[in-house]
Amino acid sequence: MNTTLTYRSGSINDLQQLKELGIAAFGTHAAVLTPDNWVLMERNLHDETRLRELIAMSDVFVCVDGELIVGMAYLVRKGNPTHVYPAYWCYVRMVSVHPEYRGNGICRQLMKQCIAKAIENGETVMALHTSEIMNDARHVYESMGFQLVKELTPVFGLRYWLFRLDI
Repeated sequence: MNTTLTYRSGSINDLQQLKELGIAAFGTHAAVLTPDNWVLMERNLHDETRLRELIAMSDVFVCVDGELIVGMAYLVRKGNPTHVYPAYWCYVRMVSVHPEYRGNGICRQLMKQCIAKAIENGETVMALHTSEIMNDARHVYESMGFQLVKELTPVFGLRYWLFRLDI
């Protein structure tokens, strides 16, 4: 592994690498999901239409080792509500680090970039959701000041929680 990791903005030009990173990062959870739930998650990870839509409504941040994207985070701008997020919140999606690069502070650095961009964009609330199998990420979010809002309806058979950070 190259010890010179760099960070940059991502774009639609990175689509294939972003998709591959999502598959690699979330693929480590396949063993703890039921086979049916893994099929659903994997289908979502391969859906380029959904990924294109996410890129279009986000500021994308990536960590690269040379030309290889090894970490990513999407900061979805306010005005893109879902059943989880109100329209006046921005939110972070798909924070992912390649399994071979975990433990290098990549998640924390990507989150710092998301927070800085949210402040620059004039956002007032940043949110995210995370599941019971993402304890390392949850620890990072909590250490950065994200506060638990509520438990969400299970997804893929897993418990999920909504967190927010007032900025």
